[in-house]
Amino acid sequence: MEKQKKTIKSKIGVVVSDAMDKTVVVQVERRMLEPTFKKYISRRKKFLAHDEKEECDIGDVVTICETKPLSRRKTWKVVGILKKGLGKEIALKG
Repeated sequence: MEKQKKTIKSKIGVVVSDAMDKTVVVQVERRMLEPTFKKYISRRKKFLAHDEKEECDIGDVVTICETKPLSRRKTWKVVGILKKGLGKEIALKG
């Protein structure tokens, strides 16, 4: 029998909270076609991700990938920062 390669799941999202130690909340948004009305709608989901170096701030666009469970809800880790955000002060005003 052939071994199947495991594909690593990864997602791109925006950091919405960094209040916890070594953990950030990443919101991932996807657009899907609603079957009845044939309109695109947005679906959002929040993931807890491990940030070992604590370099993520609110508003950063990051890539996360799946990993072994690190706690009850945290099974993702931050792989890299794609774009730095505007900072906490500006993100909290808007």
